This record gives sequence, structure tokens and C-alpha cells, in this order.
Amino acid sequence: MQVGKPILYSYFRSSCSWRVRIALALKSIDYETVPINLIKDGGQQFSEEFQALNPMQQVPALKIDGITIGQSLAIIEYLEETRPTPRLLPQDPKRRAQVRMISDVIASGIQPLQNLSVLKQVGQENQLTWAQKVIRSGFNALEQILQSTAGKYCVGDEVSPPQAFPQEPSPSTPRAGAGQRASGGGVGVGRGAKVIILVPGPPYLILRCLLPAGSPQ
Repeated sequence: MQVGKPILYSYFRSSCSWRVRIALALKSIDYETVPINLIKDGGQQFSEEFQALNPMQQVPALKIDGITIGQSLAIIEYLEETRPTPRLLPQDPKRRAQVRMISDVIASGIQPLQNLSVLKQVGQENQLTWAQKVIRSGFNALEQILQSTAGKYCVGDEVSPPQAFPQEPSPSTPRAGAGQRASGGGVGVGRGAKVIILVPGPPYLILRCLLPAGSPQ
């Protein structure tokens, strides 16, 4: 049972946090935000207080219904199961599997490999090459997948979690405008570009991910 407003621990540059914020907005869930600055003071996520909340020391974390959930996909699925209207996952099992596959491609196959924590280990001289290779190969794969799944959106004609998956912006992430293809740092996908454009960049570009082709920007 919900006790008070949900509390989202978030950082404004975190695309993982943005996915949860988009899902909360789509479901019209009122919540409070507690900012966790990933840079200030050496990273506020490393504080003892936040580590007690989320042992992975990552954002987002959502306090809701008497529990705390980390990991954006787990949060979105919990919201879907407990607050199913409007629906974010298709009813058809095959389409549900496609939604989860596309979400995992981005959340597991692209984002972590070019995130700042990884880039620091790669070394300054190799960061740009590494990040571009990971992003390009991931977007190329995503583009091929969406050729067979897309309607107005990533999977069919309903909004689903992949629409809430902008790519994590990092200092080495190439910037792209809507309509650029994977080689340019973004991806325009299948069936006459009738689906979303995933674009690395600042938050205002994320809103494009929720609009069908031809919608006013």
C-alpha cells in the first residue's frame, strides 16, 4: 500500500533516471525527487546514507509502497504490474518479449559499455574510439531489430519501455539530430522511418522518443 508520495532518487544527466521519470509521467504518478549529484563531492552516490538505500550506489532508486527498488527496468516493470493503466507492456507475449529484448539491448548491451565508469578504466586516449564503437555497433543492431518490430513505435503502435530509453550522454558520445542514422550517433528506424528516433543528447531530445513520426515537435 502506498504511504505518502513515491520518492525518486535521481540525477538530471542520468538517462536511467529519465526512463523512470518518463514512465512515472506517462502513468500520471505524483512523486517527489531527491537529487543525487554523481559528480559533486566525489559523487554523492558513494555516501554511506545512499549506499544503505541502494548498495549498487547508482541512480535511479525509487521508494514506493514501502519498498525501495533500484535498476530502471525493475522499477518500470513494478509500476506496470501495480499501476497497469495506461499500459506500457503489450498484452501479446511475443510483443512483450520483443519489448524486453529491445530494452535489454540498450540497458545492458550499449549503455554500460560506454558509461563514464567504464570509460575511466579504458584510459583517456582510448575513450572516444571505444565509446563510438560500442554505440555504433549497438545502434546498428537495434536498427536491424526494429525493422521487424516497429509500427508507430519500437514495437507496434503502442508506447512501451523502449520509447523511454534515450542513450546515455557522455563526453565522448557523438551528438545527433533527429533523423540521423547510427553512423552519425543516432538511429532512424524502419518502415519509412515511422518510429522513434533515439538520440544521444540533452533531456529535451528525449521528448522526441515519445512522438510518432509526423507529430509536431
